[in-house]
Amino acid sequence: MLLNRNHSCHPLYRIARSLLLNRYSLAFLYLRGSGIEIGALHNPLRVSPRARVRYVDRMSVPDLRRQYPELKKKKLVPVDFVADGELLESVGDNSQEFVIANHFLEHCQNPLLALENMFRVLCPEGTLYLALPDSRYTFDRQRPVTPLEHLLRDYREGPDWSRRGHFLEWAHLVNGVRDQVEAEKQAEELMTMNYSIHYHVWSQFEMLEMLHVLRQQHPLDIEVMHRRKDEVIFIIRKGA
Repeated sequence: MLLNRNHSCHPLYRIARSLLLNRYSLAFLYLRGSGIEIGALHNPLRVSPRARVRYVDRMSVPDLRRQYPELKKKKLVPVDFVADGELLESVGDNSQEFVIANHFLEHCQNPLLALENMFRVLCPEGTLYLALPDSRYTFDRQRPVTPLEHLLRDYREGPDWSRRGHFLEWAHLVNGVRDQVEAEKQAEELMTMNYSIHYHVWSQFEMLEMLHVLRQQHPLDIEVMHRRKDEVIFIIRKGA
């Protein structure tokens, strides 16, 4: 059956689009060669045979097991590079044909610095595969979105000024702790553990604002932006 001019509203079109545009199909189309995935843990992105992935995490697998006991029954990917995902200090400049960061950036205390380092390790015309949760459809829905000025201050001054506030917000608005004393206690415990919370939250609009700032420093093209369920997937090409 042919679809009419308003085919984008047709239910068959919506079904076809949801089947064609998903994490794997986008990875199959855009990722090839040798690259890295940051913070995959037990849920690595499935890629085509044309792509060879090595994995970056802040800890070795045994240390990750201790940090996340809730994943004890899950198979974790091997860690090829032990590095701070924001700094990628053990990954060379212009060395990767692609970087995968699925639901990683919201765990970064300094997201603009993290994006800058992803572009540092990408070779010219390399591909960043970036998936971010849209806070409106996740457990972050009660939290205010992070304004751009907050991210810029984190980048200029470092994130220490805002760290405690993020953990208090997490205790109050994600874990539902109403008592201030108990929330402060929980925040201290999580900070001592260096537990990986969502420091920042965005909707689709704020994500684009952040990428616009990045574009002022690095030539890039957004080849795909696709909102799927509770996340937005970006395929971003680094300039030559």
